[in-house]
Amino acid sequence: MIQVSNLTRYYGSLPALRNVSFEVQRGEIIGLLGLNGAGKSTALKILAGVLAPSNGSVSMNGQNVTDNADKLKSKIGFLPEEPPLYRDMTVTAFIVHVGRLKGMTRQQALARLPEVIRITGLQGRENQLIGTLSHGYKKRVGIAMTVIHDPELVILDEPISGLDPKQIKEMRGVIRRLGDKRAVLISSHILSEISKTCDRLIVLDQGKMVAQGSQEDLTSHLGNTQIKLTVRGNKGDFTAWLDRHPLVKSSKAVEAPEDCTAAIIKLDGDEREALAKEVMNAGFGLRLMEDPEYDLEEVFLRFTGGPAPLSTNDLPVSADLSEADAPTEEINS
Repeated sequence: MIQVSNLTRYYGSLPALRNVSFEVQRGEIIGLLGLNGAGKSTALKILAGVLAPSNGSVSMNGQNVTDNADKLKSKIGFLPEEPPLYRDMTVTAFIVHVGRLKGMTRQQALARLPEVIRITGLQGRENQLIGTLSHGYKKRVGIAMTVIHDPELVILDEPISGLDPKQIKEMRGVIRRLGDKRAVLISSHILSEISKTCDRLIVLDQGKMVAQGSQEDLTSHLGNTQIKLTVRGNKGDFTAWLDRHPLVKSSKAVEAPEDCTAAIIKLDGDEREALAKEVMNAGFGLRLMEDPEYDLEEVFLRFTGGPAPLSTNDLPVSADLSEADAPTEEINS
């Protein structure tokens, strides 16, 4: 449905994106991940047709987005990180107003409204002034205005930014409902949250795409096998045993339930079964062995030049990581 080919964007002489290529299919939810300045927002703006690339192209159903921006914008919904909301309007009045700005009649917008309210979970807030809503509900109104015209592609820039844990969990449901019949592209710098919603993750660093795949795909390329072990036994004895064990490259004690001790352990290879057997033979009661959550910082340390960086042959994506040649002509937007 969406094909991104060698996408490059310069701001003056500064490359914000360099030779980024990927595809998005209908019904797929894609997470675009990267630290601040990685090029996420630039990529989303180009996909939405509001910013022109310096080189490369984006096509939707075979049509170039830049060349057919006016025609394709009716099929695209784009929400920036800060939704442009009218605080003094009610939720219903504002969403219908945005629908009319997007070319719908009032009757069409009103007919579409119940479905939009359902998708975004705004039931019971229809007649409330937007300025009186919580931050999380304002985000939902922003998504509602983005999908009132029933677009095929929905682009959300940092939709979970500033949300509390309860709101983040609710937003996951909103995004999954959006992905029932659309292609959805989300940017975020919170790997642990966005990975629970998305089918696939695309990692950007300094304008380059350095990896793509599920969270499991990404973390499997971190090199060593990492596990979390929770056992019954003395913390000091268990820590000392781990320090001596030849299969354990490193270990770090972490919080554990009462009467237990736990550690994050890095193994030199996948030796989980062997280690579990030896833990029990050593007299420690094995309570739990699990894969720990990786945070974005650790993933990025490995993908962007941190400890033991990956070679390009190890990356789970075919991506040109060489320096892009500067364009001969800058395209202004």
